[in-house]
Amino acid sequence: MQRLFKSLCYWKHFTQHLLVSLAVFVLATQLFALPASATGVSEVPKPKVGTWIVDQAEVLSRSNEGKIATTLRDLAKQTGNEVHFVTIHRLDYGETIETFTDKLFDRWFPTSEAKANQTLLVLDSLTNNVALSAGEAVKTKLTDDLAESVTQETVLIPLKEGNKYNQALLGAGDRLSAVLSGRPDPGPPTLTDNVQVEGTFATPEQTKESNATVWVIGFLVVATVVPMATYYFYLYLQAREG
Repeated sequence: MQRLFKSLCYWKHFTQHLLVSLAVFVLATQLFALPASATGVSEVPKPKVGTWIVDQAEVLSRSNEGKIATTLRDLAKQTGNEVHFVTIHRLDYGETIETFTDKLFDRWFPTSEAKANQTLLVLDSLTNNVALSAGEAVKTKLTDDLAESVTQETVLIPLKEGNKYNQALLGAGDRLSAVLSGRPDPGPPTLTDNVQVEGTFATPEQTKESNATVWVIGFLVVATVVPMATYYFYLYLQAREG
């Protein structure tokens, strides 16, 4: 009986150390994995001719991505003005959405001539920040005020109402197409009264953090329950032998 008791005590301490170690490992993995998802300018290669959207954050449905691409393709054919959308999940440390967009614009279109009829809109899905860079020829129709309205209203209003990325980028594509085609500006969407500053849907980042919390709590619960169950099993065996 004494040998059994020692074995049970050993198993209890071993189980506790194992589960605590696993919990720490899972939490550390979640914490250190976050910076790895940051996107640098060099990690967004210039798309092939005829490709208008680089959805690295994967926020668009396939059907809506196709609709936006069709709108931007028709715009390029009819006017020569090319618009590109880029979505990323996280910026590098010290980078802002404005500096990232400007750097990417310079990387993709290194000369004034190459920039002239180009427009680049970039969205960071982690913070829902968005910025736009445009060439000089584009700016004759897309003024600074209008560009700011596209990013801060056409895109951000749907995001504030619930992370509606498809609606936001569909609206941006339609509005930019209208303005750069010389048609009347349809204006930004109307802000509803029940706007929520934080989306009702969890972001990918929040989902990861939530999963990490569930795993840690699960491990801690098991670390508590298993030793107790072992102890009561020992008492049961002792009572039977008694």
